[in-house]
Amino acid sequence: MLKPDRSELDYLELLKKAKRLSPPTGQRLKLALLGDVSTQHFVPLLRALFASNGVEAEVYEAGFDTVELEALDPASGLYAFGADVVAILQSTVKLKSTFFASPGDRTGFAREKATRVEEVWKAIRARSGAHIIQSTFVLPYERPFGNYGAEVPDTVVGMVSEVNREIGLRARQNPGVLVNDLDYLAAWVGRRHFIDEKLWALSKSLCALELFPDVAQNIVDIALAAQGRTAKCVVLDLDNTLWGGVVGDDGLEGIELGENDETGAFRSFQLFLRELSRRGIILAVCSKNDDAVARRVFREHPGMVLREEDIAVFVANWEDKATNIRRIRDKLNIGLDTMVFLDDNPFERNLVRQMVPEVIVPELPEDPGLYVRAISELNLFETASHSALDQQRGALYREQEKREADRSRFGDLDEYLKSLETMARVARFEQPDLPRIAQLLQRSNQFNLTTRRHSEAECAAMMRDEKHCFPFSITVRDRFGDFGLINIVILRRAGATLEVDTFVMSCRVLQRGVEQLAMNRVFEHARRTGCEAVLGRYIPSAKNAMVKDFYQRFGFHQVATTPEAEGTTWRLDVDEYVPREVHIREVVTFDRGGAG
Repeated sequence: MLKPDRSELDYLELLKKAKRLSPPTGQRLKLALLGDVSTQHFVPLLRALFASNGVEAEVYEAGFDTVELEALDPASGLYAFGADVVAILQSTVKLKSTFFASPGDRTGFAREKATRVEEVWKAIRARSGAHIIQSTFVLPYERPFGNYGAEVPDTVVGMVSEVNREIGLRARQNPGVLVNDLDYLAAWVGRRHFIDEKLWALSKSLCALELFPDVAQNIVDIALAAQGRTAKCVVLDLDNTLWGGVVGDDGLEGIELGENDETGAFRSFQLFLRELSRRGIILAVCSKNDDAVARRVFREHPGMVLREEDIAVFVANWEDKATNIRRIRDKLNIGLDTMVFLDDNPFERNLVRQMVPEVIVPELPEDPGLYVRAISELNLFETASHSALDQQRGALYREQEKREADRSRFGDLDEYLKSLETMARVARFEQPDLPRIAQLLQRSNQFNLTTRRHSEAECAAMMRDEKHCFPFSITVRDRFGDFGLINIVILRRAGATLEVDTFVMSCRVLQRGVEQLAMNRVFEHARRTGCEAVLGRYIPSAKNAMVKDFYQRFGFHQVATTPEAEGTTWRLDVDEYVPREVHIREVVTFDRGGAG
């Protein structure tokens, strides 16, 4: 939820907030809400929760139990609305009644239900570029066979479990479909508390009234992740956070870790953090400590789960933590609002909240055995994508540190760039790259000219449209390591003009010549296809000011005057473009295992 606590999740307070919403000034999002349950109570909650994240949500509410009608009718209100996100809520109560009414053999019921759910997705994807958020079904609490039901093939509990499993498996095969795991949410609060039979009978309510905000927050979390709003880095204190005690006072052997960690709390916490790292979350250290003493624990203590190579940026000194967090941010080149700071000390937490308010600072319980539960409850690490490159993210930043250290040996930037022996692969979109392409489009905020969030399905459609669209990516590596796929350009033909729909690049390769290589390719394509000019657009956002003058730096001329918030339009005749010199050698292919 990208918030440090759950204090906002109160039904009545959210209703009051929805009534007081100010005119929108920030990001806008169109969300369509479909369900076989009543959805009207969710609308104000969604608007209020999105507003808390700086997003104005316009919500389209379909009629009760019209999921298939809306999806299968090309003239439905769903498609006229033009949603960015379609959220589908479906009830276990209704699913059970259909199951119980099924005659004869019911062993195929779950797959048949999952197939109908998937057909809805496919219908929506055929007519819309929206992300789809599909709810799972909450496992019922009744068990006619008791525990023995686990061995019976056609029980209602087994059927719901199988439907949920099928939804997850099929979502993997349908780009742009994201799962809203309501069964996990119900299990967290207790399934017997989730469904309110009286409310279902009165108003076909999905769940108990007090849990409406939790369901709405789940939808908001997933929708924001699909729009690129995700946590990227966990900044860790050390003493009494990663281990018990103070290593500077207690020594390597005296801290609570390994055999001295009687409850296993710190080991469990480190295992959780290591899984976050493998998922692609960057780990950084920010500790008031002697650097050599702090690093020694990572290098030598046998009870450490995390090792020094798991930490992308290691800062241990005696300066204030707010200053050090800004240093970590500068090294990683990510937004402060994508950083989560974990520290056992209330003073340090409050200091960071006051001095760096953008950083997410959760309260940690006094008992370290509850750290994982407290953090998990906030759902800070929601994501809408995952690629092989995520597992290498920490290593990528460590390689970048080596590059920066090596740069100090060169007085001339050109000489340094030549020494890197950079290679690049420029290629039209290809199927194996689509997950990473969609992920970069979702997550990139700074070097992003228009912040258009094309889904994986939309990218696949552009890949196939060879007549009107030329989407390409650039994958880069040098002598220090592999950056992976870090640049995306989408071009569309409009008569004699080639329009730059999207230009996105990872900030990890700034000042390396990648954007110059990409622009050279843009004009090569324009010339080859007989276009007379290239047209580009800059649409400002809260984070992309760094590319405000991007087209001007390449010699483009501004051709349209619009209100500043709506952006600027730029044009350059093909014959006027001067190709840029770059110290990058193009190659035909890379080993996909390294390119991500």
